[in-house]
Amino acid sequence: MGIHFVSATADEVVAELEIGPQHHQAYGIVHGGVYSGMIETIASVGAALWARQHQQTVVGLENQTSFLNAVREGKLRAVAKPLMRGRRTQVWAAQITDDKGRIAADGKVRLISLEAGSAVAGETVRVQTVKK
Repeated sequence: MGIHFVSATADEVVAELEIGPQHHQAYGIVHGGVYSGMIETIASVGAALWARQHQQTVVGLENQTSFLNAVREGKLRAVAKPLMRGRRTQVWAAQITDDKGRIAADGKVRLISLEAGSAVAGETVRVQTVKK
């Protein structure tokens, strides 16, 4: 998609995307899948950074994205923060704004934390440990 990460921590992820014709749907506005994908991407990165501290990894279980204002051009900025972080699940909220400051999309992503050795889509999950 062309997402550029501005910053990424276990407490907040900020990313930007310069809109191009590849992001448009038939009416010339940003496709809803771009918003959904951007929200899931930044939420997953933040959740993964948190999970790594506990020798876990994450995969998304649910993505609820609302499209609020149509955008045709410019830059999108997305910010995600955790709403809840438990032992097995996390919920992250994200908001995407256009370069006029209008909210283009808003969403929540629910993720499950997996231990090393868990299987996802037939493959074993590997967890990178964080050195302290």
